[in-house]
Amino acid sequence: MKNDKFYTFVLFWATQSVSQMGSAMSSYALTIWAYNRTHTAMSVSLLTFCYYVPYVTASFFAGSVVDKHGKKGIMLLSDSMAACCTLSAFFLWRSGNLLLWHIYIINVVIGMMNAFQSPAESVAIGLLVPADKQSKASGMDSFAENLVTVVSPVLAVAVYETVGLGTVFLADFASFLFASSVLLLSISLPEHKSEPELPICTSPFSGIKDGFRFLRQHEVLWYLIITMAVMNFFSRMTYENILSPMLLARSNHNAAVLSIVNAILGAGGIVGGFIVTFDKKTRNPVKMVYWSAAISFLCGDLLMGIGRNVFVWCAAGMAASVPIPFIVAGQRILLYHNVPSEMQGRIFAVRNAIQFSTIPIGILFGGFLADHIFEPLMRSDAPMVHILQFAVGAGDGSGMAVMFLCTGTLGSMFCISAYAKLKKRNHKAG
Repeated sequence: MKNDKFYTFVLFWATQSVSQMGSAMSSYALTIWAYNRTHTAMSVSLLTFCYYVPYVTASFFAGSVVDKHGKKGIMLLSDSMAACCTLSAFFLWRSGNLLLWHIYIINVVIGMMNAFQSPAESVAIGLLVPADKQSKASGMDSFAENLVTVVSPVLAVAVYETVGLGTVFLADFASFLFASSVLLLSISLPEHKSEPELPICTSPFSGIKDGFRFLRQHEVLWYLIITMAVMNFFSRMTYENILSPMLLARSNHNAAVLSIVNAILGAGGIVGGFIVTFDKKTRNPVKMVYWSAAISFLCGDLLMGIGRNVFVWCAAGMAASVPIPFIVAGQRILLYHNVPSEMQGRIFAVRNAIQFSTIPIGILFGGFLADHIFEPLMRSDAPMVHILQFAVGAGDGSGMAVMFLCTGTLGSMFCISAYAKLKKRNHKAG
């Protein structure tokens, strides 16, 4: 029975990965389209900002909906709404009326829909995957996610340059039809067993309250989510935000360098996903989260900052991305082992809202620091500039390189101190 459930998960995982590939292709192609029209980094940053703000806001209310209704129906409805947005973009593009603000609105809607789809998918995985295979399932997810990261830009650029943006939209819609058809016709999700002593969700607001109450009663989970929010803030200031402009500025606008480094980032995640999937050792999930994050910040960010050629940047990308699947697996193990299935929708939704709330802040703050603080600083004659130039070099992009040094140092120190504090607190409690 357990094996049948896991085989169902494999089918679900494979088809959803195809859908994610289509969505990622559209997102990457729209990034190119937006930048080509405006030639400003802020227009691209706002694409991400318009996605995450509604995602975080709607996540507070999504949990109660997920726990009260069928997970399959929620995923199908959410994906269908997102697919309608893709079709709308296609028809606007074909008529020659597609504008940047249309894409911002579409991203707002998609962000709201994913706020419901994501916890529903997480609960579905928990229902399909036995406890002893959670780490393996997490590794498979990381493998697929990073494979999408590597392949989707290549496919998106190839299709975009040869047959146009419209075909990218159609490929995205076709991937939705494939994944949704399999989910509707071939995947049956088991129902969770109710436990009377657990709070019953009666409204979206009660769902928020239940989620916060549960997390506050489980100190390790609450601490984990808060600290992950801080890690997301540091990572989005640099890797998810200014990496592309920094590499372009420091490589004389060589797009091939950017493509290579992005491919290595995805390849590192694939390697890490493979290790997590096939690793048979039983590991401490708390250590997996904090020490993996510390290694990623320390080795990845610092190397990326001091690097001045594609070889060092590739090494940095590998060092930064290989530990990521271990972070995801550690968090997943802790959540699935401690949260009852009938409350997982509320808990995962509140987790998403808290943990991802710092992402849009980090994106905007990182862009502001790069444009108005660090880049002007490295072009000035301040005494400390000569010391910093010794570490990162001079010229365009050196200010953003200094930002990587900052996030590498602060991020790794935070992860180590957070783990030490949690270990000390648990020791006292014991």
